Amino acid sequence: MEQTTDQAEWLQRYRLMYLIRTFEETVARLVRQGEVPGFVHLSMGQEASAVGVMAALGPADVVYSGHRAHGHLLARGADPLAVLAEILGKRDGLGGGRGGSMHLIDPGVGFWGATGVVGGTIPLALGTAWARRESGGIAVVFFGDGASTTGIFHESLNLAALWSLPVLFCCENNGYAEFSARAEQSPVAYASRFAEPYGIATARVDGTELWTVIRQAQAAVQAVREGRPFFLELEVVRLAGHYEGDVQTYRSAEEREQARSRDPVWRARQGLLDSGISEGEVAQVEEEVKRQMRAVEDQALAMQWPEPAAG
Repeated sequence: MEQTTDQAEWLQRYRLMYLIRTFEETVARLVRQGEVPGFVHLSMGQEASAVGVMAALGPADVVYSGHRAHGHLLARGADPLAVLAEILGKRDGLGGGRGGSMHLIDPGVGFWGATGVVGGTIPLALGTAWARRESGGIAVVFFGDGASTTGIFHESLNLAALWSLPVLFCCENNGYAEFSARAEQSPVAYASRFAEPYGIATARVDGTELWTVIRQAQAAVQAVREGRPFFLELEVVRLAGHYEGDVQTYRSAEEREQARSRDPVWRARQGLLDSGISEGEVAQVEEEVKRQMRAVEDQALAMQWPEPAAG
């Protein structure tokens, strides 16, 4: 934790990270209990990335995500109850229970959509950036490193550079595209290198360290506000499988243990304690979040299903 960082702000950021983690753990348990329809992709290991980038944005900015979007949406300020209700397919969810985990949207907090199509929201972010290039506000799009092998990714980089669009590309590189390690599906180790030939400024940071992400995200956002696209690559860890239920036979026990040693929530917690915040204060925040999520779960499970004829 930086000396210039206010402790109240640090606690607030940690609370949000801990909320995302607790939310995802709740979803994972509900999947195992058979309460969640469809596939679910959890964002455990990417909390610092989500919270850090959102901390650099303003209310006029627009955010898009991919199939691993729960953390981005919560970090942007969405109501956990509405998000969980949507994941459960309930009538009072963000999309009326029709979109589920991979098709979340909440325009009220500037989150304009997620998709199950790999790289599918990247061109949408470009369209938003084009529309807002005079009126203010920037477009931000999150995607995984696997999206960097798609044609639409490269087409979007080209247009963003050609038209100097105010768009921030945020690649969360967890080292895997579904079940394939990065080295097995691309000879290019870091996705940000693809942006360099187009003249797009890039930065690659440790996406598990909150304040490192915040500092670099602030610099990246400032560059975008000045009319230049920016590519921010966040090196994150996969603390769960590709989807909930993935047994991860393609990863060794040693690799998974190494990933856990870089747990962003644990690192943020240690930062709190190292800064002089007491164990009791941290534990109080954690207990408040747990109580909140227990109430959210109870309410979401009690909600009604959408009417089949409602469209």
